Amino acid sequence: MRDLLRKRAHWVRQHTANVLSVQNIMVRHTGVRLSVKRIRELPKKELEGLLPEADQVLAITSSLAILDCLSQQIKALEKIVHQRLLHTPSYEQLLTVNGIGTILAQTITLETGDINRFPTVGNSASYCRCVDRNKISNGKRKGQGHVKNGNPYLGWAYMEAAQFALRFNPSAQRFYQRKLAKSNNNTTLARKAVAHKLSRACYYVMRDLVPFEATKAFG
Repeated sequence: MRDLLRKRAHWVRQHTANVLSVQNIMVRHTGVRLSVKRIRELPKKELEGLLPEADQVLAITSSLAILDCLSQQIKALEKIVHQRLLHTPSYEQLLTVNGIGTILAQTITLETGDINRFPTVGNSASYCRCVDRNKISNGKRKGQGHVKNGNPYLGWAYMEAAQFALRFNPSAQRFYQRKLAKSNNNTTLARKAVAHKLSRACYYVMRDLVPFEATKAFG
């Protein structure tokens, strides 16, 4: 299932690349940037009226055919993964976390595996790439640790979850603002701090199978 979800992520990136390709062709030749929904609805006759060359029309119609195929495959993979994880206890509890929806919950569940393989919450957060790897000697920074250690899929999932939590969770918003003030308005650093808090909270959510509590996570 983990490989299926990784394949879905690959197809999503390919889908985005094709959408951007179509948008760039339209902008270059018409000056109009179309939305994804509008792109999917474009009939060939309308394209022929918008674009001066038949080759340009062919380039876009071929991309539209690929987009249609990718959309079908993405939905098929999502359906299978959802059916198999539907009644998994840790997955169900992750859905209670503000900022974590179906895809992120699936990613965290499958990429984490057995939560008991992490002796402490710190080990789990480190594996999720949610902690700094600075080397400090005598109070001075002497470099960074290996930044590619840990699981990149979990690192992505928690950063995405942090972005959504900042939109919908007042406790996360207040924590973010405090970190922002302490870090000279470094938005990336402040968002990573939110991701770190979420990764620690999710460790306990999955280990103890309890719902998420924002006040405990962000103070």
